[in-house]
Amino acid sequence: MDNRNERPAADPADDAFLRTCLFFNANRLSRAVTKIAEEQFAKTGLSPMYGYLVRIVNIMPGITQKLLAEKLYITPSTLTRFIDKLETKQLVERKVSGKTVLVYPTEKGLALEPEIRAASREFKTKYEEVLGSEMAALLSEEMEKTSGLLEK
Repeated sequence: MDNRNERPAADPADDAFLRTCLFFNANRLSRAVTKIAEEQFAKTGLSPMYGYLVRIVNIMPGITQKLLAEKLYITPSTLTRFIDKLETKQLVERKVSGKTVLVYPTEKGLALEPEIRAASREFKTKYEEVLGSEMAALLSEEMEKTSGLLEK
C-alpha cells in the first residue's frame, strides 16, 4: 500500500493560534454581529450600514460627505456608492455648495427614522440578551479604544 498521498493526522494544537489571533476573532465577531444586525434591519428594507447612514443624515441635515465618511469609518468612494444607492431609493439627496457636497434627508428618509431607530434598539436588545448589558457596553468601549489605537 502506497502511503505517500496520505496526510498525517492533524494535531488539535495546530489550530490553537486561531483562539488568540486578533484578525480571526475580530472577523468572527464581525460576522456574528452583522448577522444579528441584518436580521433586525431587514424590517427597514435597508442594511445596517445604510440604516445608520440615513439616521446620521436625518440627525445632521447638510452634513458633508467627508464628515459622513469619517463618522462611519468608511472610504469616500464607498460612501459615494452608498449615497448613490440611497438616492435611488429617494432616502437622501446631495446638494453641491461650492466644492463641497452636502447630504440631506428626504421626506421619505425622515419618515423611515422611527423604523431605523426601532431596528437599532432591537439589535441592541438582541446582543444584550446574549452578552448582558454590562459586557456589551464594556465590549463596545474596548473595541472603540482598540480601533482608535490601531488606526494611528
